[in-house]
Amino acid sequence: MILGKVTGTVVATQKDEKLIGSKLMIVQDIALNGKLERKYTVAVDAVGAGIDEIVLVATGSSARQTQATGNKPVDAVIMAIVDTVEVCGKIHYQK
Repeated sequence: MILGKVTGTVVATQKDEKLIGSKLMIVQDIALNGKLERKYTVAVDAVGAGIDEIVLVATGSSARQTQATGNKPVDAVIMAIVDTVEVCGKIHYQK
């Protein structure tokens, strides 16, 4: 899984019919120390995430295991909105 921050959206009016109705979001990776990294992923939103929210992204074949992405041409899915990130007893993020 990837820890990331939703930083934008992608609009594609021409796409595979299996993706019609899917919301595409840009997610920027976050290191465990809370710093934004220079890596981005376009992911289908399965949980109603919004801009600036911290999320978990599943990639690869696991991305097609949600209700919203089953049997669709998807390689990344936002499958959780994060409430808290705690590392070694220290809270790095809290909603």
